[in-house]
Amino acid sequence: MWRALSGFVAAVGGRGAARSHASRLPAGSLLGQEARADSPAGRKRSTTAMPEVNTDNLDEQQVQLLAEMCILIDENDKKIGADTKKNCHLNENIDKGLLHRAFSVFLFNTEDKLLLQQRSDAKITFPDCFTNTCCSHPLSTPLELEENNAHGVRRAAQRRLRAELGIPLEQVTPEEISYLTRIHYKARSDGIWGEHEIDYILFVRKNVTLNPDPNEIKSYCYVTQEELKQLLEKASKNEIKITPWFKLIAETFLFKWWDNLHNLNRFVDHEKIHRM
Repeated sequence: MWRALSGFVAAVGGRGAARSHASRLPAGSLLGQEARADSPAGRKRSTTAMPEVNTDNLDEQQVQLLAEMCILIDENDKKIGADTKKNCHLNENIDKGLLHRAFSVFLFNTEDKLLLQQRSDAKITFPDCFTNTCCSHPLSTPLELEENNAHGVRRAAQRRLRAELGIPLEQVTPEEISYLTRIHYKARSDGIWGEHEIDYILFVRKNVTLNPDPNEIKSYCYVTQEELKQLLEKASKNEIKITPWFKLIAETFLFKWWDNLHNLNRFVDHEKIHRM
């Protein structure tokens, strides 16, 4: 059942931060918008033997997305190949060192409130968890492999902002997405699935139109710093769940960045990868 905002109102104390309801979209309605990995680079696969995992009990739309080709990298974020989203997120492969490129978007409106989402129950990793605006992966396609000034990652962020939140492409262009720095983290979602990523941290400050896909997003809300601190406190008491990458970023960098939204250049660091 699509509960557009009730989860967020409860999580942040019902202080009116929620703005508008999202209507249900047909299952799979956004799949046609996803970039497909049909280039030679996209078809390149790891030579490592991959485990077989039964996905019959998982959401059909999310299972289709497991065929997307993620960018395999080494610990210095150098591309070494490509493999499916499915293989990149199996703990059995992560434990052997499989690492892929990812991004996390933090979108603020002109009131300097941060847009958060609660991941849908259909998500394969970290379902029902609260997290930052948008979290996903660039694909192994020519446009999203471009590394100069993280152009490929920023194009991927634009694509996923539309796919998850329904933000029209023209409302957030790659040029309006600021690339701050990268973090490297690893986390298990359950006994089968997990994350092992070098995550590009991307900031946007703009008012946007939202029309989320309920297969991706259970609820969403703009929050102030104080409201986010309340949400994090609830998470610390296990009253709600938050994603591990969002927890790491919120506990180390986020509020310092938030205090300096109009002067983020001082925090740009494209050389260092923060190991967390």
